[in-house]
Amino acid sequence: MIHQLKREQQLNCSIAEAWRFFSSANNLSKITPKEMKFQVLTKLQDDEIYRGMIIDYYVSPIFDIKMKWQTKILAVDFQKSFVDFQKKGPYKLWHHRHEFFPNNEGVLMKDTVDYELPMGFLGEIVHELFVKNKLKHIFDYRTEVLDKMFNQKK
Repeated sequence: MIHQLKREQQLNCSIAEAWRFFSSANNLSKITPKEMKFQVLTKLQDDEIYRGMIIDYYVSPIFDIKMKWQTKILAVDFQKSFVDFQKKGPYKLWHHRHEFFPNNEGVLMKDTVDYELPMGFLGEIVHELFVKNKLKHIFDYRTEVLDKMFNQKK
C-alpha cells in the first residue's frame, strides 16, 4: 500500500537562500536526526542539483544497522521544486517532491512523500509498528532544526 506524508513549513528567508540550502544534498545530514547517522557518500563537485543526479548515502534507520540508500533527481524546476526518487534502499517506493512558494513572510516549503514498504502485508505491519512514527519523528526534527536556522532572530 502506498502511503503519503505531507508537511509545510514557513521559512523567513529568500527563495534563493531556501533553494541553495534544500537543493544541496550536503545539507541533508544537518536536518536528519543524529541517531540515524546519515552520511552523504557521493562526492559532489559543485553541489548544483540537476535532473538525473544520483546521490548515494548511508543511513541507520533502525538498531544502528547501516544501510545504503541511493536516490535519483527526477525533476528540477529552478527555485520552484525538485523531486527525488529512491533507486536503491529500504523502500519499495520513495518519491519525495519538494516545493517552494515565495510569499510576504519568505518562503512556504512543502514536502510530499509517497512511499511504500516491501513485503506486502508484513511491510504494512512494520509500517504501523515502526515506520510511520519514525518518519514523523524525522520530519518533526527537521521542522525544529529549520525553525532555528531560518525563523529565529539572529
